[in-house]
Amino acid sequence: MATNEQRTRVVVIAEIGVNHNGSLELAKELVTRCFEAGADYAKFQTFIAKDLASENAPVANYQKKSFVSDRQVDLLSSLELSDADFEVLVAHCATVGIGFLTTAHDLGSAVFVMGLGSDFIKVPSGDVTNYPFLRLVSAQRTPVLLSTGASRADEVLQAIELLESGGLTRLEITVMQCTTEYPAPVEEANLLAMVEMGKEWGVSVGYSDHTVGQEAAIAAVALGATVVEKHVTLDRDMEGPDHAASLEPTEFSEMVTAIRRVEEALGGPAKVVTSAEEHNRDVIRKSIVATARIDVGELFSAENLGVIRPGTGLSPMHWPKLIGQLANRSYSPNDMIELP
Repeated sequence: MATNEQRTRVVVIAEIGVNHNGSLELAKELVTRCFEAGADYAKFQTFIAKDLASENAPVANYQKKSFVSDRQVDLLSSLELSDADFEVLVAHCATVGIGFLTTAHDLGSAVFVMGLGSDFIKVPSGDVTNYPFLRLVSAQRTPVLLSTGASRADEVLQAIELLESGGLTRLEITVMQCTTEYPAPVEEANLLAMVEMGKEWGVSVGYSDHTVGQEAAIAAVALGATVVEKHVTLDRDMEGPDHAASLEPTEFSEMVTAIRRVEEALGGPAKVVTSAEEHNRDVIRKSIVATARIDVGELFSAENLGVIRPGTGLSPMHWPKLIGQLANRSYSPNDMIELP
């Protein structure tokens, strides 16, 4: 039986983000639930509110549904965790047995986050055009997840080239298709753009999913995503900007199970006879047989030959060379024909 190339296992990131609502205890509980749901990493967002948004920065439309102030800095302040909190969460993830990741959203936080020694550095969609941030990221020599929400293709390519100029290779960059809306309309997931970016730029691709439900994330894996990120919450009805675009733990677990099943179904790029179908091959195939008595020296023809199961005899692909040949022995009906 032929063998086939195996894909790299898809990395599943449970995006806790700010769904801890500023509570360290809730953050720790979410980490545990993410591990139980089968995620590879629990991920947060690290920022200092005053360094991320000015006093005049407004809240986004989706944030207005769960926050009364018009100032983004007020919302962010209510969702901050301290450096000490994150050090606790790093240790908690290690104890639980899940990887820790967090996205830095300002340069000061980035310096702290990059000192935590995580497996990946996440460039958030808002920093695709942030030159100082990208230069700092590229200097770390750590694999990068580049989120592309609200970005044009030329902006994403420019970010990739900037990361390259700082010392990273494209093998170390995973471009994450993303739609920056919470929740995002599924018809704007644009998963084929993910495929095209990977093909055009020679990078691995992933998907950061903000749609409702699991379908888009699962489809992304089928299309070649090597990393999938999805928000998780204990309860979608909780107060906070991202809960509505999140999965609850049981749903997240179902998504992970589906992703792992899709991975198994994908196999590799070569068309082969699999071990499961090997024993069926001869059963479903056909052989050339005699449909009437054929004597020695008689011509093989469409009138005295037929094709029938099983496929343990002469393949019907030999039909053209057999027609018009002389039989070198006699055949009874249903006997398998041999080449003269």
